[in-house]
Amino acid sequence: MLLENYDKALQAIYDHVGFVEDWVVYPIDDKTDHYWTITENGSWVRYAKDKTLNNDYYEDEIYTQRFYKKHVYEGEEYTMIFCDPHTDRQKWFRVFRNSMRVDY
Repeated sequence: MLLENYDKALQAIYDHVGFVEDWVVYPIDDKTDHYWTITENGSWVRYAKDKTLNNDYYEDEIYTQRFYKKHVYEGEEYTMIFCDPHTDRQKWFRVFRNSMRVDY
């Protein structure tokens, strides 16, 4: 039952943002409590607890995976972004709340 609940929740996230699994998948990282933006050149996502995104922020490269044509999946309430923090070769599907997006 526990794994069934996990599978259903994961599929609900994928369905919400319009993502269909292919050859490579990454763990989900919940950043829905962070403010966020995609940088001007569109290749990095910056996120922080502070809305100004100027102090104590994190910045991940938007990871381009050859098995997917898109790397930013936007749903009505949430956005899922393929992220590469350049730490320990780890990649993430980070999920952000659209209402916390900051556009400059």
